[in-house]
Amino acid sequence: MFLERLSRVNNRIEGAIALSLVAADGIPVESVSNDPDLDLEVLSAELIAQARTIAENHRELSMGEVRQITVSTERGTIMVSSVAPGYYLLLVLGPDGSYGRARFELRRARLAFESDLV
Repeated sequence: MFLERLSRVNNRIEGAIALSLVAADGIPVESVSNDPDLDLEVLSAELIAQARTIAENHRELSMGEVRQITVSTERGTIMVSSVAPGYYLLLVLGPDGSYGRARFELRRARLAFESDLV
């Protein structure tokens, strides 16, 4: 069920390299990838740990819940989007990918996944 949904979302985002549904412990529940050399398990573990730390800091500062974190590098953009308590979507977007479309599709995906994960 999750794999099919992830594939559809991934296919709608121009320049998407990979998309994962990741649990709060950083372990991918399900993933799709166009790059067999990309280590999504390590990437997920590192970025979800960072997202949890940032979310905790923002709660302490009374800034509200963190919905999305974006990291831009030379090789592309990585987006971590909160889906439901304890779950995230992690998107790896290539340098020529559509950032606006990616944000839009992640928001739509969050609504679709949310009902299955709560």
